[in-house]
Amino acid sequence: MPRSKNKVASHRRRRNQLKRAKGYWGNQGNVLTAAKNAIDKGLGHAYRDRKLKKRVYRSLWIVRINAAARTNGTTYSRLIDALNKKGVDINRKVLASLAAENPTAFSEVVKFSIN
Repeated sequence: MPRSKNKVASHRRRRNQLKRAKGYWGNQGNVLTAAKNAIDKGLGHAYRDRKLKKRVYRSLWIVRINAAARTNGTTYSRLIDALNKKGVDINRKVLASLAAENPTAFSEVVKFSIN
């Protein structure tokens, strides 16, 4: 009995991989082995950068909070320390949005925490 190679499934796998590599530069978009390597590398970058994005956003929030805190006569570290000592549970994302969108409310938070 001849060996079955299951052409339908293997063709579908190749087609799906080439579809994922659509738009890649040069041979990476139309040669299967190059496409496989490029897809693996791209998925690795995607996994890594999902984690990196969280770090980047947190640092952006800290920069925004620090800038707004300095306009109110304090620094980021003093503000966060005062908020922790007062027991205020407000995260950096919300503080940064307050600083950017509603400076008067942010200055009220600073006055409450420092005094």
